[in-house]
Amino acid sequence: MRHRPPVAVLVVAGLAIAFFALPLIGLLGRVPWGSLDELLTSELVGEALVLSAVSSVSATLLSLLLGVPLAWALAKVPFPGRSLARAVVLLPLVLPPVVGGATLLFAFGRTGLFGAPLYTATGWVLPFSTAGLVLAVTFVSMPFLVVSVEAALRGEDPEHEEAAATLGAGSWSVFWHVTLPSIRPALLAGAVLTWARALGEFGATVTFAGSVPGATQTLPLAIYSALETDRDAAVALSLVMVAISLTVFAVLRDRWWSR
Repeated sequence: MRHRPPVAVLVVAGLAIAFFALPLIGLLGRVPWGSLDELLTSELVGEALVLSAVSSVSATLLSLLLGVPLAWALAKVPFPGRSLARAVVLLPLVLPPVVGGATLLFAFGRTGLFGAPLYTATGWVLPFSTAGLVLAVTFVSMPFLVVSVEAALRGEDPEHEEAAATLGAGSWSVFWHVTLPSIRPALLAGAVLTWARALGEFGATVTFAGSVPGATQTLPLAIYSALETDRDAAVALSLVMVAISLTVFAVLRDRWWSR
C-alpha cells in the first residue's frame, strides 16, 4: 500500500508554492499586453538584452575556466590556508552585492590598488565599461559553480581515478576523461546556476560598472531605471527576464539535474 503524505505537509507545501507563484501572477496582471510588442522591440530592450546575454554567458564561461580548477584544488589538494581560501572564494555568496561592487571599485578602479597601475601601463579603465560589467558579474556568480563542483568532487569515488592512473593514464588524462565526466551533472547544474545568478545581478554591477545604456545597462539595471520613468517598460522587461529564466530552468532541470 502506497504511503499517503500528511495533509498538513501538503497544505504547507501548497502555501509555499503560492508564496512564489503569487508575485508572478501579479506581474502578469500588470503587463500592458496591448503595447507589449512595441515595448519589447524598443532600442532600450534590445541593448539591455544583448548586454545581459553577453555578460551572463561570458561570466559562465569564465567561471568554468577558472572555477573548475579552483574547485578541484579545494576538494583534492591539501594546502596551508585551504579553509581560508575557500572562505574568501565563497564570500560573495553572503556579501551584499553592493559591498562586492565597492570592493571591486577599490581594487580595480582607476585609482584602485590594481586598477591604478593597470591604467598607467595600458590606459584601460574597467569601471563603467563592458569589461568591468563582465568582471563584476563573474565575481558574484562564480562561487555558485565552485560550490556545486567542489561538493561533487568531494563525494566522488576515488577508485575510478586510481584505476585510470594504474593503467597508465596521466594526470591531465585522468582529470579530463575520468574526473570531469563523473561530475557532469553537478558541473552542468553549477553552470546553469552561475548563468542565472549572472543574468539577475544588480548591486555589484551598478556599483562597479554603473548603468550606461549600450555599455553596462543590463536587463536588471534597465528595469530599475524604467521603474522611475516608464512603468510599462519596466513590467515588459521584467516579463522578459522571468520568461527567459523560467524557460531555461524548466527545460534543463529534468534533463541535467536529475541525472
